[in-house]
Amino acid sequence: MKDFKGTVYTTSYLILLDLSDKRAFSLRLRRTVNKRIMATEIEAWTTAPQNDGVFSLEKEQDDLDGSYGSEDLNELEVNGNWTPQEKALHEARLKAKAKRRLRKSSSRDSTRESLSESVSGELSTDPHSPKGKNAVNDRKSRTGKGRGLPKKGGAGGKGVWGAAGMVYEVEEPDVKDPNYDESAQGDTVYATVVPELDERELEKTINPIVQEYFEHGDTKEVEMLLKELNLGHNRYEFSSLAVSLSLEGKASHRELTSRLLSDLSGKLLSERDMSRAFDKILKELPDLILDTPEAPQMLGQFIARAIADHALPMSFLDCYKGKVDCDHARAALDRAAVLLSMKREIMRLDNVWGVGGGQRPVKHLIKEMNLLLKEYLVSGELTEAEHCLRDLEVPHFHHELVYEAVVMVLESTGDTAIQMMVKLLKAFWQTGLITLDQMNRGFQRVYDELPEINLDVPHAHSIMETFVDLCYQESVITKQLRDFCPTRGRKRFVSEGDGGIVKS
Repeated sequence: MKDFKGTVYTTSYLILLDLSDKRAFSLRLRRTVNKRIMATEIEAWTTAPQNDGVFSLEKEQDDLDGSYGSEDLNELEVNGNWTPQEKALHEARLKAKAKRRLRKSSSRDSTRESLSESVSGELSTDPHSPKGKNAVNDRKSRTGKGRGLPKKGGAGGKGVWGAAGMVYEVEEPDVKDPNYDESAQGDTVYATVVPELDERELEKTINPIVQEYFEHGDTKEVEMLLKELNLGHNRYEFSSLAVSLSLEGKASHRELTSRLLSDLSGKLLSERDMSRAFDKILKELPDLILDTPEAPQMLGQFIARAIADHALPMSFLDCYKGKVDCDHARAALDRAAVLLSMKREIMRLDNVWGVGGGQRPVKHLIKEMNLLLKEYLVSGELTEAEHCLRDLEVPHFHHELVYEAVVMVLESTGDTAIQMMVKLLKAFWQTGLITLDQMNRGFQRVYDELPEINLDVPHAHSIMETFVDLCYQESVITKQLRDFCPTRGRKRFVSEGDGGIVKS
């Protein structure tokens, strides 16, 4: 008996087999025939030229290889040996499998190997390694993902903070971080932000400060108040407002303003700020002259005083030579130039505004008040006397005027001086120029010095009583002040028959 491959089987061997064995043998025979057919095809593939680029054929072969395991090969073994075809089939399977594995690993790790070689400068020691690793402890990604660089620059790993010698900089907390805690960043400093004053608010704020300064005359307090304000680029406006207000005031106010500008120069106000301020006032002279006709002369004195106090530069006047069209501004600059030429040897023009108020010596004030009373006794003009007393600007020293007026009455002869002084004190009392306290202090001083005055004026007590009664009748003094007036009892000697007893 022969099959289509030419295999001979004896008849006696077939007879000895049972029916069950015949079925098993026929099944095994069919499987053997199929495998030999496949072996013949594989042998044709292995002997033909190989094409490495054909992957679909290898995949198909891999599927075929997976369908036949070692058990099938053992079944093909007859009498303990492989046929040449079966051995060739087994070797072809091993070569194809190793070739596919090498191709897959090389294509997957080609990029990683090229990067690692470019960084280290060394080639892989084992080119046939499945992972293409250079060393056992190389910390590279084993998943085949990423750029192929070592983890954390070669300093990664569990419980590792970084490479040896690495210094981490302190990271500043980000305010936009949702976990940012302001209270945990240390002491919080709160700064008071003062908005800059505009022109309208600046005028409303500066005017009360200057008016109050005219009362107390303390430049340090003004400096402290200005430091609390944010004047900004309008800082020069303070000087122009102070000068404008002083032009409408008294001579003492102008003197205080000059002192204030001198003290603030170099601290809060620079020479440039002063120059801008006086330049603005020169431009506003046509409006200022409507309220103050003497504004050009006063402004010239301000400029001269500021230059003498080194608040303005010496070149301030030179900048306006031949460039001024306004007659009022030209008059102010000419006035300043004349004062500076007259006081060239003096560093400060201290008396440019005169000496006024409480800054004058006491002897000078007493002399002025005596002159005022004598002129009044000659002219009899109450308005002029009141104007002169107001110009002295010493309301705290008016008790000296009352004292001098009463003493002048005691030293005068006739009733004319008494009547005129009562009229003068009454006018000052009604206008409020002399207060009750100043009036009482003036009369009380005369009461205290009356014994000494009586040495020069023998009839001082009688004249004093008459003058006090007239003042009380005109409501110049109070009844209590009249009762305090000292009196001297009249003494006379009786006749000799009385025994020389002195009677009062």
